[in-house]
Amino acid sequence: MANPICHWDLMVDDLERSKAFYQRVFAWRFDDASFPGYTLLQTGAAPGGGMMQRPPDVPMACLNSYFQVDSADRTLRQVVEAGGRVLMPKTEIPGVGWVAMFADPDGIPIGLLEPRSA
Repeated sequence: MANPICHWDLMVDDLERSKAFYQRVFAWRFDDASFPGYTLLQTGAAPGGGMMQRPPDVPMACLNSYFQVDSADRTLRQVVEAGGRVLMPKTEIPGVGWVAMFADPDGIPIGLLEPRSA
């Protein structure tokens, strides 16, 4: 299976300021109702995106990319064996599938998405 970028999200310091900025710059629309605490971005093209308030333990605002995988568990094992580290364990998103985050050997955060249909 190919591992395409299937989703991305922004972790921002001020959600309302960021929504106003991206609406003005790119005319994005926002869905705050589908997933409480997470805003889906309607950019007009795939892959889809999201936006959320930066959690306190994340050192800075950032852009995260998520790659589609057949098995988040297997991929996380391979990450650790190859010298990376797990940042967020496999976590279910009801109706969607499972996400996880890891850091590569340089500390770059990378997301995984195992779709429910995979």
